[in-house]
Amino acid sequence: MKKKLAGNIPLKIMSIVVGILVWLVVVNVDDPMDRKTFIVPDVEVLNIDYPDEITGKMCVMDEKENPVRVTISAQRKTLNKIETSDIHAVADLQQALSFEPDQVMVPITVTCAGIRPENISVWPVNLGVRMEDKVTQQYPVNAVTEGEPGRGYEIGTVTSNPEKIRITGPESLMNKIDIVTASISVSGSVEDKREAVTLTITDKNGSTFSESQMNNLKIDYSGKVTVTAKLWRIRTDVKISAGYTGEPAPGYQVEGSAETVPTTVSVVGSEEALKNLENMGNTIWIPDIDITGKSQDVEEKASLSELLDEDLRLTNGTSDDVWISIKILPEGSHSYSLPTSEIKAENVPEKKQVAFETDKIEISVKASEGDINTFNINKVKASIDLEGMEEGSYEIPVKIVLPDGYELMDEVTTEVKISEVSSVEESNE
Repeated sequence: MKKKLAGNIPLKIMSIVVGILVWLVVVNVDDPMDRKTFIVPDVEVLNIDYPDEITGKMCVMDEKENPVRVTISAQRKTLNKIETSDIHAVADLQQALSFEPDQVMVPITVTCAGIRPENISVWPVNLGVRMEDKVTQQYPVNAVTEGEPGRGYEIGTVTSNPEKIRITGPESLMNKIDIVTASISVSGSVEDKREAVTLTITDKNGSTFSESQMNNLKIDYSGKVTVTAKLWRIRTDVKISAGYTGEPAPGYQVEGSAETVPTTVSVVGSEEALKNLENMGNTIWIPDIDITGKSQDVEEKASLSELLDEDLRLTNGTSDDVWISIKILPEGSHSYSLPTSEIKAENVPEKKQVAFETDKIEISVKASEGDINTFNINKVKASIDLEGMEEGSYEIPVKIVLPDGYELMDEVTTEVKISEVSSVEESNE
């Protein structure tokens, strides 16, 4: 029995070999070897500071460098599972043979998990980098905000820490730098905002540096700075007060008080500055205007921003100009406001209507007899004559009839608009 079994050993070995061959054939038929090419857009550069240590120069990667083509040989099922993100292409600057020429070729090494190196090929086999002189320069940091703060608040101050930054890079890139910016979002904020942010660099054509360009630069503080945006509260209806000093020419008098246009403004400021403004009666005080020897109205312009305390300014969009006017009239005279609704329009053209562009006009009256204080504006009669006028806007004289004992000092005009009367039937057409 033992001899019979021993005699079958060669047959058994052959059967095993045949089985293995059959298995290999089946596997290769069902999952054959194949090749697939991948496009890898980026090559990681290692030891980027190495050329600086050797030559004192810096390397610059060409942004127009063609993508790397990687071909992998493996069984089809394995290839189908590989994504471009699984492939890692690197160029180690320590493997460069020489840094003498301006253009240096660095071997590209590609790896992919589960794939043996001999089954990976790459084209091009080298990454081209340029060698340039190293330049170091300091730049101010332009601290800015994005978005609008919450209702009732505006940006007060925006600062960065540090206020300037040192950048080192290859000469060609350094020559392109125009503005270094640190931006912080304040959208909807009603409290001060403080945040460490990454710098962005704008070139002289207004374009933002790409990630590749930024990678070629060495920036202090790892390219980050802390930006602080202080939010100031808005205060509306801040009064403007003006006055005068001196005396007008003999025979003349100042009528009323100095008037300003505008009469109120909105400001924004820190809590301390707003408190100080409150202690001043929420009023911006304009220095007195000298009217010494004046015989006619005085009008001057002032800058509001020059009158505001530190940490206080006008709200965005508010005009900086304020006009101060002081009426100077002959003694015994006075000016009055007459509503334009009291002006009678005569000879209005047929099928036309007239509208006054202002709600009132000013008339200056002098007492030829008696006391100006007894003058009654309600006894004034005013009219305009529109005979022969067509549609349009006009500035026309106003006929003023005063009570006995008074005389008009200046001619009076008013602005009117004449338009055609539309009927209901016309509007429905």
